[in-house]
Amino acid sequence: MHGRHRTCTDAGRGEPGGFYVEFGALLADALRAVGRPVTVVSTGGSVQNIEQLRDGGAVLGLALTDVALTARDGEDPFGTPVPLQAIGRVYENYMQLVVRAEDPATGTADLAGRPVSLGAVGSGAAVFGDRLLVAAGIAADVTRRPLREAVAALESGSADALLWSGGVPTPALAELAARRPVRLLPLAEHLPQLRSRYGGVYGPVTVPADAYGPAAPVPTVGVANLIVCTPDLPAATASAVAHTLVTAAPALVPESALGTQYLDQRSLIGTGEIPLHPGAVAAYRALHG
Repeated sequence: MHGRHRTCTDAGRGEPGGFYVEFGALLADALRAVGRPVTVVSTGGSVQNIEQLRDGGAVLGLALTDVALTARDGEDPFGTPVPLQAIGRVYENYMQLVVRAEDPATGTADLAGRPVSLGAVGSGAAVFGDRLLVAAGIAADVTRRPLREAVAALESGSADALLWSGGVPTPALAELAARRPVRLLPLAEHLPQLRSRYGGVYGPVTVPADAYGPAAPVPTVGVANLIVCTPDLPAATASAVAHTLVTAAPALVPESALGTQYLDQRSLIGTGEIPLHPGAVAAYRALHG
């Protein structure tokens, strides 16, 4: 809800074909079940979700921690600081750099000068993609495509790689892998450069074996996903959402998820430099002391 007088909550989620579309829908269903009507809006991702919060178009949004910190500090593409608070840390995002299985590339450096889709405009993948190229010390022929369009470009050969930030397996990527073999390039080698510039927001994670067809585990970069809001969100709304995250946790894990559940007390409150909304703090204390 925007302001303090409406009875519905407008929530921003990710683009179609992604893991967080499923999570957003499940959370909306759980909130409606406890009398909190929700209108869910699909967007290009983290940047657009935060812009909607800033501009009053939504009162809750999913956002990657690195993008939330960028917004808080008023760095590009936001321009001015956006006051953000968190309801909770929900899932880990996996940075997934996808190529066709027959492609000779073995690492990011092999994509120098080649056509690469680095996430949709307004997405967390787009922000990370730019940082990744700098960390790798390369330039590429970059396009900004929504996930479904990026998948089509990779499949047709008009793109040689796509970057996606989401859960594992991401539905649209699993559908692609079922049609033609693909694989992921390892990204963990870039963590030292990324962490030296952006701190501990990025960490090592591993895409499980066979997530997208026969393959070994792939070491990559992870970043936590938060439910964020502004300080204007009424405490009762923040409390209701936090309470739902705890009490409805089993129902909030998409069927496609492979070990990415983050909905427990210790992880929910681990929002780092983005502070918890006071209403969420009150709910977690009431639930667990």
